[in-house]
Amino acid sequence: MLTENKVSSGSSDKSALRFEIVAQDGEARAGLLTTRRGAIETPVFMPVGTAGTVKGIRFEELESDLDAKIILGNTYHLWLRPGVETIKAAGGLHRFIGWDRALLTDSGGFQVWSLGALRKITEEGTEFRSHVDGSLRFLSPEISMEVQAALGSDIAMVFDECAPGKASPEETAKSVALTVRWASRSRAHFDRLQRSGADTGCRFVDGLSGAQALFGIVQGAAHLDLRRASLEQTVGIGFDGYAIGGLSVGEEKSVMFDVISEIAPLMPTVRPRYLMGVGTPEDLVEAVARGVDMFDCVLPTRNGRTGQAFTSRGKLNIKNARWSKDFRPLDEACVCSVCSRHSRAYLRHLYLGGEILASVLLTHHNLAFFLDTMRGVRQSIRSGDFPKFRRTFTEQLRANGE
Repeated sequence: MLTENKVSSGSSDKSALRFEIVAQDGEARAGLLTTRRGAIETPVFMPVGTAGTVKGIRFEELESDLDAKIILGNTYHLWLRPGVETIKAAGGLHRFIGWDRALLTDSGGFQVWSLGALRKITEEGTEFRSHVDGSLRFLSPEISMEVQAALGSDIAMVFDECAPGKASPEETAKSVALTVRWASRSRAHFDRLQRSGADTGCRFVDGLSGAQALFGIVQGAAHLDLRRASLEQTVGIGFDGYAIGGLSVGEEKSVMFDVISEIAPLMPTVRPRYLMGVGTPEDLVEAVARGVDMFDCVLPTRNGRTGQAFTSRGKLNIKNARWSKDFRPLDEACVCSVCSRHSRAYLRHLYLGGEILASVLLTHHNLAFFLDTMRGVRQSIRSGDFPKFRRTFTEQLRANGE
């Protein structure tokens, strides 16, 4: 297990966040992550609000029915549209979108990587063509930190370079070295911005500095030696939390779990561990078993818009004719407002009729299922029953009895 350098807080001797492990069952951890906008029980799933909106659901529902404590936004998309100046004029991203709970922003590195041939990576940063208007843009560690400070997210991410899942050792080693150099530049510029008051989301609370937190990202594709080297160097820089990036990008799922099994337990125990962009409910439970605390993924919202529901008995495709006269809820074990009110037959009718409400209701249920899964995980860890929960949960999903 690695120890880290003292994390700079930018403007205060106090920390930007506080993380306490309240129970542990094997490698699985139940914790309390306190940010400047409230406490978050972990393991936690963060709904993805890429462009300042979690697609298909109102914030009121996320707060009241689903009780999501933190959501994710994306630097790349918000930087391109509506632009930093608009969000700064509104007083930061929280005020612009009307969300007063915690926010985490991705650095934009993965989105730029996904542009493929449309981008050019150099030591200074990445030049690319905007997917919005085709204009030539440039994103670097310093610019990413400036944008995230202007957004005022409660947790910011370093700007990184993601190697493809099946990248060669040589290609991956170069990517890891660049990511570490970019992490150091991100750290330095982030601290300067915090000291200068550029953070629009600053909020002073008892025991915390009121500053943004900054997470480092571990890269290394499928190569465990390079993953370990990336982690050691990233921890040496010192961050408020650590993320495992560059997974679920084309590698086999077994490879993903090999990386998590190797790297998560080596991460500093006193810092939150974040697995970026993963995955299915089963993936989340399996990653928790390997020591991960935080997750995000677009699957619940994206799949809801395409007619797929996640349930305790596996995935359910609402388009199938077999549901045309099935008046049961999507998931008979679910207590969300959708399952309490609507039937599979009705949801199928809405979807086939092209009604917007179908996507809204399916998205709501899917998010409820992911968030409720995490609640069950936390409870089982605290009670010492996580292995039983994991086994029962997985067996039910694989039975796919519907």
